[in-house]
Amino acid sequence: MSSVKIECVASDRYRLGESPVWDEKEGSLLYVDITGRKVCRWDAASGRVQAVPVDAPVSSVALRKSGDYVITLGTRFAALKWKEQLVTTIAQVDRDKANNRFNDGKVDPAGRYFAGTMAEEIRPAELERHQGSLYTLYPDHSVVQHFDQVDISNGLDWSLDHKTFFYIDSLSYSVDAFDYDLQTGKIGNRRSVYKLEKEESIPDGMCIDTEGKLWVACYNGGRVIRLDPETGKRIQTVKLPVDKTTSCCFGGKDYSEMYVTSASDGMDREWLSRQPQAGGVFKITGLGVKGIPPYPFAG
Repeated sequence: MSSVKIECVASDRYRLGESPVWDEKEGSLLYVDITGRKVCRWDAASGRVQAVPVDAPVSSVALRKSGDYVITLGTRFAALKWKEQLVTTIAQVDRDKANNRFNDGKVDPAGRYFAGTMAEEIRPAELERHQGSLYTLYPDHSVVQHFDQVDISNGLDWSLDHKTFFYIDSLSYSVDAFDYDLQTGKIGNRRSVYKLEKEESIPDGMCIDTEGKLWVACYNGGRVIRLDPETGKRIQTVKLPVDKTTSCCFGGKDYSEMYVTSASDGMDREWLSRQPQAGGVFKITGLGVKGIPPYPFAG
């Protein structure tokens, strides 16, 4: 594994970089800066970053079958027209919780947009607990709530056979699995497949590779870890030059590159001077595995 190479490709100091998604059509990496309130797109060919500012914390971005993107913005599912920088609301959740916002989100193999909420943080990973829920936005724009009492709704993905849904509620320090019904989008039979070690810190964003193994970004752990959900064992650890690693995805021409977002919120000047790339976006090559293309929202 000595061929693993890590490079900072977008060195803007994002406050809370999240939700990396490869846009094959544009040859670009999409991601958000939640507290910086912008959706960003890094062009792999030129290395340039474009950003669309938005009016609330924006926590995830996904491709849309009809073109452009969908995002989670505040407590809204919304559509984003990139060129026009136009945002339109699709649906709203948690109307009774003024202090809530969406966090991580991802589209399932049938084109439904899954995303969960949490209370706004007082400081990073400090917040009023059990305020969040997990939701699905269906292609017909209806919304289903799966469960509530969530602390920090985070990483999510599906097994290669689409029969298992993987999910992280960060403060449980666990990667969980559910039985998944692709026809209906229903989930059930929750169980833990991996409990994080102390030095791995807080589980954040997650993605799956073509071998069915999960990759989890460890917030405050400065690493991504590769897990086997069948055995519950960690197979590999890749350490990054920043502590606040937030999420990961595969991308590039053949989905053999991994992209990792990070955060700088909550770091003092001394900490930032030790980690000048904090808040940057990283590309990891030489992992020897590939990912799968992201699914677009079908609505």
